[in-house]
Amino acid sequence: MRKKSKVSTFLILSAIAAIFVGVLVFFGIRKIDVAFIAAAVTFIVSLVGIATLDLMVPENKNDPDKPVLS
Repeated sequence: MRKKSKVSTFLILSAIAAIFVGVLVFFGIRKIDVAFIAAAVTFIVSLVGIATLDLMVPENKNDPDKPVLS
């Protein structure tokens, strides 16, 4: 049985991606407002992407002790 994913996991992964992109953009062009916008867009897009990928994984309702094809 698959464990349910928590919202905090999605938020942490999205925040890490947003911070990474924000730092890269800031050191690339030295404008804090553009870096903040890029980080915000990255946060939203990665949050939606991770949540969508999590919804695509089907739950396995079979008994783990029985073979699947029998």
